[in-house]
Amino acid sequence: MFLTFEDRPSNSPYVERVWRCRSTEGGPFHSMAEGNLELVVTRLDEFVQVTLRGPVTQAASIDCPANGQWLAIRFRVGAHFPRLPTARLMDHRDLHFPTTKDGRFWLEGEAWEIPSYENAETFVTRLGKRGLIAIEPAVEAAIEGDSQLLSRRSVQRRFVRATGITHAHFRKIERARHAVELLRDGTGILDAVHEAGYFDQAHLTRSLRYLVGQTPMKIIRNEAQLSFLYKTELATPG
Repeated sequence: MFLTFEDRPSNSPYVERVWRCRSTEGGPFHSMAEGNLELVVTRLDEFVQVTLRGPVTQAASIDCPANGQWLAIRFRVGAHFPRLPTARLMDHRDLHFPTTKDGRFWLEGEAWEIPSYENAETFVTRLGKRGLIAIEPAVEAAIEGDSQLLSRRSVQRRFVRATGITHAHFRKIERARHAVELLRDGTGILDAVHEAGYFDQAHLTRSLRYLVGQTPMKIIRNEAQLSFLYKTELATPG
C-alpha cells in the first residue's frame, strides 16, 4: 500500500473526523463512494491546493501522484455551505479555492489561513461564526430515526438539499463501507452479508463493485489501495 493514513475524531458540531495521508509512490487507487463533504488540502512539491469535495455516488479509479501530502476535514452529514449548494459539488465536481503565497486561500471574498491537522476545528468554528457553514437538523433526525416533527417528504427534501444525495443512497454507501471494514477485519463473506444487512452474497458483491470498486474476495485479499477508511461507530443497514 502506497498511501498511509492517520486520523482522529472531532468534537466539533460540524466536523466528524480529521485525517491526513502521504503517498510513498504513485499509482492507481480505488476511490470509494462517499456521503460526506470534505475540505481537502493537497501539497505536492511547491504546489498547494485547497478543495471542497462533495459526495460521490459510486467508486472510481484515480491516479495518485508520488510524494504527496493531504489533509482533510470530513464534515458531519448534514453540515453544508449555504452559499455553495452541495448538489453542484457532486461526483468529483470539486471546487478549488485560489491560494496565496503566504499560506492562505480565498473563500467568500476573504483570505483564510489554510487549516492544519491540529487547528481544523478552530478554522471551522470561524466559518460557523461567519455563517459560511450550517447544520441541517433534519439530516441528523433522519439518520437517528427521530423525524416525527416533519413529514417524510419534508425530511427527504431537506436531506437532499443539505447533502446532495437521498437518505437511501447515503445508507447504501455507509453499509458498503461497513462491509469493507468487516471483510478487512477477517469476517467471512457470508457473515458480512448478514452483519451488514444484505439480502445475499450476490447483493453484497453488486454493491461493493459499484460503491467500492472491488469484489468481496479482492477486499479480503487486500489486493488494491483504497481511499480513506475508518471504523464506523454505527452501521446503517437498509
